[in-house]
Amino acid sequence: MSGGSGPGREFRHGLVVGKFYPPHAGHHALVEAAAARCAAVTVVVAPSRRESIPLDLRVAWLREAHAATPWVRFVGRYDDHPVDYADPAIWDLHCAVFADALGGEPVDAVFSSEAYGTELARRFDAVAVCVDLDRRVVPVSGTAVRADPVAHWRRLSPPVRAWLVRRVVVVGAESTGTTTMAAALAAHYGTAWVPEYGRELTERKLAGLRRVRPDATIFDVTWDRADFVEVVRAQQAAEDAAARTSGPLLFCDTDARATAIWEERYLGSSSEAVRVAARRPALYLLTGHEGVPFADDGLRDGEHLRGWMTGRFREELAGCGVPVVELRGPHEERLAAAVAACDALLAAGWSFTDPLLPAL
Repeated sequence: MSGGSGPGREFRHGLVVGKFYPPHAGHHALVEAAAARCAAVTVVVAPSRRESIPLDLRVAWLREAHAATPWVRFVGRYDDHPVDYADPAIWDLHCAVFADALGGEPVDAVFSSEAYGTELARRFDAVAVCVDLDRRVVPVSGTAVRADPVAHWRRLSPPVRAWLVRRVVVVGAESTGTTTMAAALAAHYGTAWVPEYGRELTERKLAGLRRVRPDATIFDVTWDRADFVEVVRAQQAAEDAAARTSGPLLFCDTDARATAIWEERYLGSSSEAVRVAARRPALYLLTGHEGVPFADDGLRDGEHLRGWMTGRFREELAGCGVPVVELRGPHEERLAAAVAACDALLAAGWSFTDPLLPAL
């Protein structure tokens, strides 16, 4: 076995088999139990092709979660054979998949949290090691996670959360309350929000100008194409980092579509590099400008363009294939409308294709 060996010598080579659909704390406890008792462990990730989480993602998530035990290796194989624990011929088909993943290496222990672990171990002439079969130590299962990811959110590792998180993007013209709304929603749901990197860059640009010209104002700041590419890159990096620790909803103050409109506002058009970076969030919240006073904080220069920008946001978002809720009225009404839209998003749940199930 490559990658070194673990400190445990009770077993030479342990085997763990599962769908990991998706990986959760119970799976990690199982792998850790095998790692603690085996000099080497092979974990075979074996979903069917019908399932809706790609195999390579599951393997990558598991490798990240167990990077501290390099004697554990993860091997992905598709297993599209039917499931029938009473049929020896079907057992032979599944075991052939697992044996192929093992690459001819014998195993002397099979670790499992499923009832089929005993028969699987017998077929590999190995010791069956049952780990938390009744789910008392870690009360979670893949079926439970797929049915209600929110209820089991804290039992998912950071990359799994990032893949599942619903991203809600707040956009709007200057001084229409996008930042206030993103922060208020994050506070309401007890989760994270991602500030607008473009504002940070504006502050840096203005500060740089003032080191040379102390009387410089926001109207002296200039922009080029590279600035907007930088905004998209930094914004998305911050968003992806926040998604790993966020709750089921992540609130984002702007995104690449909004950046393209800002680029159009300053440079007359948007670039391909910015447009192609656009992602597909779960929901857009558009903050209208009507009835909202313009607050000049020294970094804003587009009061006269707020109506135009609101119209451009409406046009852009109407064709993007993502639900859009426009927020109007005073802040309390806007927040109530935003919360209702986000609650509906959570109530809709997550959609997973059912795995292959045992024959009845």
